[in-house]
Amino acid sequence: MSLSPSLARIFRETTGKADRLENGFDLVAAIREGLPASAVDNLVKSGKLTLLEIDKVVLPRKTLAHRRQIGTLTQGQGDRVVRVMRVIALAEDTFGNEVKAGTWLRRPTVALHGEAPIELLDTDEGAREVETILTRIAHGIAA
Repeated sequence: MSLSPSLARIFRETTGKADRLENGFDLVAAIREGLPASAVDNLVKSGKLTLLEIDKVVLPRKTLAHRRQIGTLTQGQGDRVVRVMRVIALAEDTFGNEVKAGTWLRRPTVALHGEAPIELLDTDEGAREVETILTRIAHGIAA
């Protein structure tokens, strides 16, 4: 399955890996190799996430500081980073731009039991719920 252009772009921008990502298997290989810890910092620099959001949905700051010294993220940490990238990319595709996507991700919504979508990205199941809502919005189905 091919990756969305938005996810491939966010991945390249945050990881600095210029590799061609053609499908999910390429992404799996990159996660297994160990994403650079700088990918987390680049998500913050790009404005896609705040440090507080990183702390809540990706990994604690103390752990991030340790991973910076090592240089790479563990497979589990990389998987969480890519999960967040995937949802951000889907939101950007759905709403047509980064600002609208960022606003939606941070606004509590009834469809997600009053939680902001970004808050649910700390679990795989939460991310799936957010992706379901985004897919419904993209297809014009009441969310």
